[in-house]
Amino acid sequence: MTALAVIAAFLLLAVGLGLRARRGKDMDLEQWSVGGRGFGSVFVFLLLAGEIYTTFTLLGASGWAYGKGGPAFYVLAYASLAYAISYWLLPVVWRFAKEHRLLSQSDFFARKFDSPALGALVALVGVVAMVPYLVLQLTGLGIIVSTASYGHISPHTAVVIGTVALTGYVTISGIHGAAWTAVVKDVLILGVVVFLGIYLPLHYSGGIGRMFHAIDAARPGFLTLPHQGLSPWWFVSTVLLSALGFYMWPHTFSATFSARDPSVFRRNAVVLPLYQLILLFVFFAGFAAVIAVPGLKGADGDLSLLKVTVKSFDPWFVGVVGGAGLLTALVPGSLLLMTSATCLARNVLLPLRPGTDERTAGRLAKLLVPLLAALALVFTFNGGSTIVNLLLMGYALVTQLFPALLFALAARRSVTKQGAAAGIVAGVTTVAATTLAHTTVGGLLPFLPQAVKDVNIGVIALLVNTVVLLAVSAVTRPSAVAAAVPAAGDAG
Repeated sequence: MTALAVIAAFLLLAVGLGLRARRGKDMDLEQWSVGGRGFGSVFVFLLLAGEIYTTFTLLGASGWAYGKGGPAFYVLAYASLAYAISYWLLPVVWRFAKEHRLLSQSDFFARKFDSPALGALVALVGVVAMVPYLVLQLTGLGIIVSTASYGHISPHTAVVIGTVALTGYVTISGIHGAAWTAVVKDVLILGVVVFLGIYLPLHYSGGIGRMFHAIDAARPGFLTLPHQGLSPWWFVSTVLLSALGFYMWPHTFSATFSARDPSVFRRNAVVLPLYQLILLFVFFAGFAAVIAVPGLKGADGDLSLLKVTVKSFDPWFVGVVGGAGLLTALVPGSLLLMTSATCLARNVLLPLRPGTDERTAGRLAKLLVPLLAALALVFTFNGGSTIVNLLLMGYALVTQLFPALLFALAARRSVTKQGAAAGIVAGVTTVAATTLAHTTVGGLLPFLPQAVKDVNIGVIALLVNTVVLLAVSAVTRPSAVAAAVPAAGDAG
């Protein structure tokens, strides 16, 4: 019960911080969703860094290191590339959002293309993609709390309690609650993963180098990329897809609107790749589990870090690890819930009732939070995929927004709203059809070379998206479109 008491203490701390964060603020929709656009470098850093250190970090990254070996390192590569892209991308997006007082990703597309219908489509795609991501957080929360409490609380019970707490402080404090909880979460998770990544290899193998030698001797080729399947072509295409999609997540995209000024993003783009290196310690812990707790199969690989922690430490420290895992679910989960509610309220429901004021929109968004949380619970209790597969599916969906965004930022916009919409629909349909059919490029076109068959299906969908976008734009473009359309950077 010691571990459970420690986990409960962290839950109460998170809820307390979340509720206190709204003190002294008039929680209108702008304050609730983007913090009144007043966050400095530290808060924006923590909100964006929250995308690295989620339940995916403790479970998915370590689980893939345990079960897949070398291919797991794609996680280390893609975010660093995304941060380099953010140095140029995010200041331009921020200026346009600031000038037009935008509150959601969907607002950006609707304003850029002068099409509320396109904004509604983007909102729906974003929410559909965020559901598996939220399910990932809740699934991870249940696994972490149940395992770290030595089974004293079931995964379902843990998920329900966590979701109720999450819903409460998101509804009351919005992004402010997420930001303050992120401070505690990042300090705690950094300490935990660095300690585990150093201690476990030393304890079970005598050091990190010796650990890798032992794994290579026991499982030759495990630490390298295979020639087919999760091959170098899969690795490169997945890194590319994930890097392009990193800021296409609606909650990450809109979190950038909370910054005080655009220089925040350039400072963070320098620091965040170094912060990403902490993930190495998560991999070290997962690889150490290969030696310490062998034999976990399939989705049980996501339990590897927790299993080796329970085996190696006293209950109080297991509770600390469980508490850190709990916070890694609550912070991104709160952003996902809040952003989904904001997108649906502003960009899907309100256009059906023109003239509705912002106060009503804010109330509607807050009412949607518990409804979305309940929907996520249903999917969580009926899901079955591994943590990494849930994340990859979400990335394949949100990345379909990237081509339209890229063309929208050009000095002369060469695509139309019809082309943007058609491209997004084509890309999302490709992802959905292949995901539901449980197929890959190789399954669809077995005659192709192995390298092409290993390419991530999301990249193929991205190519289909771009071709359809350009083709439909060519057909629907007015002859007068030769006139220049200001870019987002010019608008700011």
